[in-house]
Amino acid sequence: MAPSTLIVALALAAPAVAWVPTSVVSRSAMRTTAPRRTTASMSLLLAQETGKSAIDPTVFQKYLDIPIGDCKQGIMAEYCWIDADGGVRSKTRTLPKSKLENGAAGLPEWNYDGSSTGQAPGDDSEVIMIPRAVYRDPFRLGENVLVMCDTQTPAGEPLPTNSRASAAATFAAHEDEVPWFGLEQEYTLFNLDGTTPLGWPVGGFPKPQGPYYCGAGADRSFGRAVSEAHYRACLYAGLEVSGTNAEVMPGQWEYQIGPSVGIDAADELTISRYILYRVCEDLGVIVSIEPKPIEGDWNGEIGRAHV
Repeated sequence: MAPSTLIVALALAAPAVAWVPTSVVSRSAMRTTAPRRTTASMSLLLAQETGKSAIDPTVFQKYLDIPIGDCKQGIMAEYCWIDADGGVRSKTRTLPKSKLENGAAGLPEWNYDGSSTGQAPGDDSEVIMIPRAVYRDPFRLGENVLVMCDTQTPAGEPLPTNSRASAAATFAAHEDEVPWFGLEQEYTLFNLDGTTPLGWPVGGFPKPQGPYYCGAGADRSFGRAVSEAHYRACLYAGLEVSGTNAEVMPGQWEYQIGPSVGIDAADELTISRYILYRVCEDLGVIVSIEPKPIEGDWNGEIGRAHV
């Protein structure tokens, strides 16, 4: 199979578009003399200005500490799927531990309301989730799992948004080949206003690009906590994540998936994005994988596939 065919198959399995920040519009009218704030002070300011509820983590922790390892009902399985916009959504169900013995093939199908995700009409909204891969859950820990699913109609037809199905068929037609992929995923972190990247003055611009790529220091590295948390969570989940680094634009990072074989690379990329969204949810920042989140002479975001 030609490398170009492999890349097309992989791209079909993992769409590249997700949340588009409001900052994708021109920032030319922004002030360039806005006062600079530290990450800590910006977080405090945003908590006050955005109406984000302040949930006391120490109070929440007591619920996370409830022991459920011997729960007779079983484990929690987070079923994940790609929605109409290329984002990753999920819902949770309880399953007997025995269901995990045969991996994804042993897990039951499930459903969701496709009219709420832009994937089905309101008068015929049921969408079926088919488990395809299972990973350890880095948020709940224990024996709980994340389940990568693709999506079908009740009649068994892949949804138009289920590009994984055609990619899997392409790989299956060439079982004698073992294509390896290395994938790069860049992303930009935004404050909760959805406009200001981490490390940028509100309404203005940071110093020119140059010191931020692979940089270290409070004046050039913004969002390392997200990168570090995401990296460790992906390793715990069992993903073939091979590295991470700060990128050219302040507030921008990259990680790499692979080398992984065939459809596994796309599945792991999708789950790694889900983990990234969850990490950012916990840490109170917004993440974008939009190719050009900031207009002008600022570095864009590239998703590269190496065959």
